[in-house]
Formats: sequence, structure tokens, C-alpha cells
Amino acid sequence: MLTSLQNSLVKQIRKLHSTKERHKQELFLLEGTHLLEEACAVNYPLVTVCCTPDWQAAHASLWEKLCSCCERVEIVSEEVLGAIATTIQPDGVVATARRRESINQVPFDGIVLALETIQDPGNLGTIIRTAAAAAASGLWLTGDSVDLDNPKVLRATAGQWFRLNMAVSEDLLTTVRQSQQAGMQVIATLPTAKLTYWEIDWRKPSLILLGNEGAGLSADLAKMADKQVNIPLSPGVESLNVAIAAALMLYEARRQITTG
Repeated sequence: MLTSLQNSLVKQIRKLHSTKERHKQELFLLEGTHLLEEACAVNYPLVTVCCTPDWQAAHASLWEKLCSCCERVEIVSEEVLGAIATTIQPDGVVATARRRESINQVPFDGIVLALETIQDPGNLGTIIRTAAAAAASGLWLTGDSVDLDNPKVLRATAGQWFRLNMAVSEDLLTTVRQSQQAGMQVIATLPTAKLTYWEIDWRKPSLILLGNEGAGLSADLAKMADKQVNIPLSPGVESLNVAIAAALMLYEARRQITTG
């Protein structure tokens, strides 16, 4: 059992709390039983799993599966587990997995989100979770956004991170152009738009553009949209949280698609 905070593996995993180190090591952290169960369900490649003796005893079948699919497994003390986890009260297990800039290929079909400069990991995680729940085809993200595999993003997805096609776009203008060439309509969300979001025919393959929490959507991207929509707000209310805005449009699209 690993008990020393000076152990080389422990030091290596602790470094993954840093964005710079996650990029350098090409690894990221998976924390908690639920995320590990979801990773195993889709056979996501795991590198190292560390758990406490109590967690191992309580999750014998999952531990057995992890031992068969993971490169390295270690039993660690409560102190070590607390040191390598980013949460205040970890539930007893932490793993590392290989980073993928493009988690899966995002299809130019169905309902797809394109997110520009999203900074808050809670927002991104909630959007991913909602997109998966609403049966969206995928999600594009600009490179200057929070990392897809930021620990807070992963926790906010409640395990749905593994079930949505996601990719980082090197140039979102090019990605938007490619989606249009593939026959998708591009919908921008702007407070000055004349159409409301429920006036769009979401039964057509659609790319939804959503902008930064503070600055909104850039002018260059907004100009590329085939249609611009707004979300009606009561007087005195300036805007909605970007994750809420995404949810409203995703579920309006879901409603139209399922009801015909």
C-alpha cells in the first residue's frame, strides 16, 4: 500500500491538478466511483487507478474489472488519496487516463453545439450533460475555452462526458463553414435577433453557436449564421446563463424532432 506523499507516482498524479501538467503528461484525472463506472462502460483507456482499502472492499466487482483493463492499480492510504484528489471529500478512488484532444469525431448531422471561449468548467460540464441527455450529435469547443478534461468539467457532466461526441476546433470559423457545406443550418444566439428560438425548424440538421459567458458570441461567428435567434427575457433581465440557453434550444429541438 502506498502511504508516502513523496512517492514518485503520488507526486506525478498530484501534478495533474495543473492544466499545464495535464497537457505535458497527456493525462487527466478521473475522480469518484461514478466516473470510473462510466469509463469502464465505454472501455475508455485508463492508465493508473488508486483507491483506499475501504473502497476496494466496497466495490469488489468494479475493482476486479479495473485490474483487468488498467495499466497500473495501487492501494493507497486515506492521506495519499486525499492528496491526489482535487475534491475536498473524495469517495475513495482516483484514476488517470490518456488525454484526447478530439474525444470522438463530431458528425455534421443532427443537432450540434459550437461553443466559443467558454471559461467556466461548471458551465461546460452542464452543457455536455444536457447535450447528452437531449440526444445531441456532438459538441465543438474553441481551443481558448476551459479544457474538456478539466476535473470540474468532468464532475459537472455526471458521467455523460463519455457519451457525447466532442472535439476541439482549431478554427471555429472553418468548422462552421464545413457544417454549412455539409448541409447544416447555423443558428446564432443574439439578444438583438428578431426570431425566437422556437420559430426555427430544428428538424433540419443544425449547428448552434453559443458564445463566451461575458462577451457573448464574436461578430465574425455571428455573421456566419444562417439565422439568428433570441431567448425572450423579462424587462430588466440582461441575459441567461450559457448552459441554460443551450438547454432551452436543445430541448426545443428535441421536442420538434420527436413530435414531428
